[in-house]
Amino acid sequence: MTPQEFIAKWRNGGDERRDFQSFFDDLCRLMNHPTPREADPEHKWFTYEYGASKTSGGEGWADAWKRGFFGFEAKGTGKDLAKAYAQLKMYADALENPPLLIVCDLQRFEIHTNFTNAVKQVHRFTVEDLANHETRRLLAAAFNDPQQLRPGTTRADITKEAAAKFATLADALRKRGHEPHAVAHFLNRLLFCMFAEDIGLLPDHIFSKLVRSVQDKPDQFEARAAALFAAMKDGGDFALTEIEHFNGGLFEDASTLRLEAAELATLDQAARLDWAEIDPSIFGTLFEQGLDPNTRSQLGAQYTDPDTITKIIDPVVVDPLLAEWEAEKAAIAATLDKAKTKGVPKAAQQRFNAFLERLRAFRVLDPACGSGNFLFLALRALKGLESRVLWEGEALGLGRQVPSVGPANVLGIELNEYAADLARLTVWIGEIQWMIQNGFGVRRNPILQALGGIENRDALLNADGTEATWPAADVIVGNPPFVGNRKMVGELGRTYADAVRDTYEGRVSRSADFVCFWFAKADDAIRSGATQRVGLVATNSIRGGANREVLDRVLERSRIFEAWSDEPWVNEGAAVRVSLVCFGDSAQGAELDGAAVGTITSSLVELVHHDIAKAVTLVENAGRGFQGITPRAEIQKKRRIELGLPEASFNLAGNQARDMLRLPANVRGERMAEVVRPYWIADDITTRPLDRFIVFLGERDELNAAMFEAPFNAIANVRLHREQMEDAKDYPWWRLWRPRSAMFAALAGLPRFISIPRVSKHHICLWTPAGVVPGDAIVVVAREDDTTLGVLQSRIHEVWALRQGSALEDRPRYTHTTSFETFPFPEGLTPNIAAQDYADNPHAQAIAAAARALVEARDRWLNPPEWVDWECTPEEESAGFPARPVAKPGHETALKKRTLTNLYNERSAWLAMLHRNLDAAVATAYGWEWPLTDDEILRRLFELNQARGGAGS
Repeated sequence: MTPQEFIAKWRNGGDERRDFQSFFDDLCRLMNHPTPREADPEHKWFTYEYGASKTSGGEGWADAWKRGFFGFEAKGTGKDLAKAYAQLKMYADALENPPLLIVCDLQRFEIHTNFTNAVKQVHRFTVEDLANHETRRLLAAAFNDPQQLRPGTTRADITKEAAAKFATLADALRKRGHEPHAVAHFLNRLLFCMFAEDIGLLPDHIFSKLVRSVQDKPDQFEARAAALFAAMKDGGDFALTEIEHFNGGLFEDASTLRLEAAELATLDQAARLDWAEIDPSIFGTLFEQGLDPNTRSQLGAQYTDPDTITKIIDPVVVDPLLAEWEAEKAAIAATLDKAKTKGVPKAAQQRFNAFLERLRAFRVLDPACGSGNFLFLALRALKGLESRVLWEGEALGLGRQVPSVGPANVLGIELNEYAADLARLTVWIGEIQWMIQNGFGVRRNPILQALGGIENRDALLNADGTEATWPAADVIVGNPPFVGNRKMVGELGRTYADAVRDTYEGRVSRSADFVCFWFAKADDAIRSGATQRVGLVATNSIRGGANREVLDRVLERSRIFEAWSDEPWVNEGAAVRVSLVCFGDSAQGAELDGAAVGTITSSLVELVHHDIAKAVTLVENAGRGFQGITPRAEIQKKRRIELGLPEASFNLAGNQARDMLRLPANVRGERMAEVVRPYWIADDITTRPLDRFIVFLGERDELNAAMFEAPFNAIANVRLHREQMEDAKDYPWWRLWRPRSAMFAALAGLPRFISIPRVSKHHICLWTPAGVVPGDAIVVVAREDDTTLGVLQSRIHEVWALRQGSALEDRPRYTHTTSFETFPFPEGLTPNIAAQDYADNPHAQAIAAAARALVEARDRWLNPPEWVDWECTPEEESAGFPARPVAKPGHETALKKRTLTNLYNERSAWLAMLHRNLDAAVATAYGWEWPLTDDEILRRLFELNQARGGAGS
């Protein structure tokens, strides 16, 4: 059919019932597209009246539908297309949310885009416009490639731009001395006014007109804004316009702040944005960065993808309720089938109403709700589920009802008052958007429901120091704060940190991270029956060490039914790695990292044979594994800059240290080498040697420390920083924070020792010369024999360490407690046996030979003699300090690439073969055939651990 033929036939429109299918068939022919009957005779993917209910005999949900392309709703010519769109939008879920929603009165067309996370656009045209090629292109895209109509600007783009403009206003108001929270509350009102007018709740763009009318009259802005806020409080007149009742606590009074001309210009620019398309799933996070002066530096930072949050919302909130509804729906349908009378049996209607009441009484608590991301997404999920239940109930003949799930279904606790305010705003805006987008309209009188369920308080402790209580809720979800155990005092203060640890003693280890306290309270809620299911985010270190103990406690009474062990996340603008943990009462099978499994352990791995997390510390390994020293010389950079303090460190650059080593002995005859020593961190192992030293004054008192004048003066700035550390004010400032005396006692007399990076992409064991001070990013094993290094470098130990350790971001973390102290060495080769006592053991000899071959080859690759000279001053040599590799002229660039990380990234054939030889030698010492699967290695090692642990560990 040609455009002219189509226009001639349909320019005068027609009647929906009589003419639509003929009209649509002609439209298909115009687009050179098969009609529904031609393309899909079985009515499965392209059909008329999709979704017609056989049970009720009701009308279809859409007059035409093509899966993945569009839903099409027709009305007779001259009918209201807005109502047609509202009807079509109401059934979008049933239509599998197609990217386009098309309404038409057989004379006028509207194509509404419906893409996820994209600004909505509407393309309007008439039958006669189809003479134009560009208009026909729009329809062709609808039938053949909807992606051509995806808007280029995303909702996230608009939200980011809006947040940036509000940050500018917030900064200006705070600089004029206004109290930060008053600024945030005022700007939240302005923000909502712009949203309200763009969705039609404030009529005739009255707020934008107000802003434009005072561009050159700042004195008038406060009065006019106050008058508008007063009208929004209870409803009333403003500028001869009737304003609806909003309030909800946002407009509890008419207070305003003065904006100067430049700020009014910024507000005018902001008002011109499309606030109807703001994205609530990221809205709070971005606006908090602008409104809260403590997070201002994060403006423009990343935010967590809402799809990641749904990995918790779906299994905890949606899936169990959906399963309940499917069971109820089947029971209702069975009752209807058995009914012999006309109409709906009372039992069926009562059962349906009872489920709706359960859904409407369902409560979701986020006890660390931040600016409301989880609450909004949980509310949206509940509203979507209620909508589905309503239209499926209607299809069963149970009558039409309006949705009732709303902001009262979500509860929150948030200590930050900026975030709590934004959480309420996020929920309000998100709910209003959902209602409008799904064709239900907005609740009235008031438009904003009070959100007293989002509380601004501490979730763990009351003001008097007693344990805080959480409101009862069906489920608990959220993203509690990420503060490491060692940072709790610095970030939260010693008084608070001690109070929390004391209050939760016995439920949370004193060595656990801050997030674990939320897990413990959520577990308490399950134990008491106050909640059914929990889904929380934690740093991925929840899988190991003291943190894992809180999951052990969870598993005493409950089960982990869904977990993502190592996922990317954004925390305060920074990319981190997290674990998502869902536990409690759920009928669904366990899923780990998206795959069905049997049982999920507290290590967030599948239980294959045994729960490896239950491995015990072995006596035979005691006193050999240590974490290196912790200097702790400087406060956080941000605070240092605020206080105007100089940088501070115990570290010395190589040349600076060598100058000190050349100095004469101090007045007591002590050489500088006693306190100026080579210092290694993990990077010295995984990259290239950094040529750094450290001032290590041991446990000397201040007088004896000051005798080493040059080193003592070099660290003088440490005093200024220690004075700002609440927990270190009384600690001798010239001493390392954790000097690890027991480690150095174990190393005494050894010519070398084993170093293992605590956090590294690859598992690497390396010889470290005596005299080197290892930093706390290194695990030290106080052994000098090749056999021990060979066992620790083997795949057998690596598998154990990976399972027993935790992770930092995407890198495994090796710990001397869980990774080393629980590891069962081959019989007769354990660390409590002196190396000379098993020197004649053939297994020890085979492992030692394989380990030496590996280490020598690695060393040769790292520092080829043709490229490297080894340098050591007389003072360093006299002190027993190691020589350092220095590139020969012309080889500097090439040598920089010779790192163990790069070596193991490439894993050349020779390296793989040397490791296979070592692995086979170690397996033989255990009496095992090689190779073995990782699961089999773990099973055998765990059995050895339990057998030896039961014997006295």
